[in-house]
Amino acid sequence: MLRKFKVSNFRGFNSEISLDLTRVNNYEFNKTCIKDGVINSALVYGENGVGKSNLALALFDIIEHLTDKNRYDLYYKNYLNALSKTRFAEFYYEFLFDSNIVVYKYIKIDYKTIVFESFSIDGVTLIEYDRRNGSHGFVKLAGAESLKTNLENNQLSILKYVKNNSDLSATDHNSVFSKFFEFIDKMLFFRSLSDKFYFGFDVGETNILQSIITKGNIEDFELFLNTAGINCKLSKVSELGKETIAFDFNGVLLSFGQVASTGTNALTLFYFWYQSIKNTSAVSFVFIDEFDAFYHHSLSALIVEKLKETGVQFILTTHSTSLMTNDLMRPDCYFLMTKEKIKSLPNCTEKELREAHNLEKIYKAGGFDVR
Repeated sequence: MLRKFKVSNFRGFNSEISLDLTRVNNYEFNKTCIKDGVINSALVYGENGVGKSNLALALFDIIEHLTDKNRYDLYYKNYLNALSKTRFAEFYYEFLFDSNIVVYKYIKIDYKTIVFESFSIDGVTLIEYDRRNGSHGFVKLAGAESLKTNLENNQLSILKYVKNNSDLSATDHNSVFSKFFEFIDKMLFFRSLSDKFYFGFDVGETNILQSIITKGNIEDFELFLNTAGINCKLSKVSELGKETIAFDFNGVLLSFGQVASTGTNALTLFYFWYQSIKNTSAVSFVFIDEFDAFYHHSLSALIVEKLKETGVQFILTTHSTSLMTNDLMRPDCYFLMTKEKIKSLPNCTEKELREAHNLEKIYKAGGFDVR
């Protein structure tokens, strides 16, 4: 699980901004939102332009140099903050795997170029590599003793190099190292806006409707849409020699792609990824940006409930204050974001928040201060 994340000098973040998922309160309701003392379900609120999307890009920067999963270099242009005098970005990740705390830190001067990395388990630094003044470092994992630690390629992560070029022994530290990579490989970020891109988890592009057909999920997809309030009947049809899905209006078949509304298309995208998310061994962490941009608030709440049922750790960004309710989650799972800070609701007020409180009403009345 992700416990903490910090980044500085990345895109719109001039100073350091941090997300702490370990600040858990002793609420006796919606306990499934917390797992192993870490917030497992989180919603992030923020005005336009505060950096919610940049937070996602920062969190998933790790995908580029540790995995071969899907990413879009285009979104990482203007990598460093334009106002900062420091010419590198710093990243800090803290994870929990079983009872072990893993800290991974690195520094980049652009999306591709790594100048420093450090990997530790329970406070013991096991891998470190520094290119800022020459190239020097060490690896203290059993089975990697013979690896050289003078990498000429400054776009090659020392961690990925160790993973791909050593036969690690069966030790506790090496087991945690493997769990770390497994978690990163299974991270997924997507958004339901017009570009519909995704990072991590998979490679390449997939035709969503074709995937639903191939997996034999047309009836399940139809049930999902009806549960979401879109009353419809679906059928498989052939268009231009290819199978696709159509709406069936009493025998009149209309192409799904031509008839579906923006909201229905957003739901279709969510359904596509949800098939993997609900398989808890397939996805480790989910971040959905503007997840409810095209949803009615009741449908947004349904999507959150669906994600909670999977048990997968997730972060969603939203503008919908109707979701800020103790019926859906709990105060320590709602975060307010500015350009400088991200704080959960209990840390934005001196008031002791209780289950009976109307969080949305307090928020609209200015009762939460992120400063």
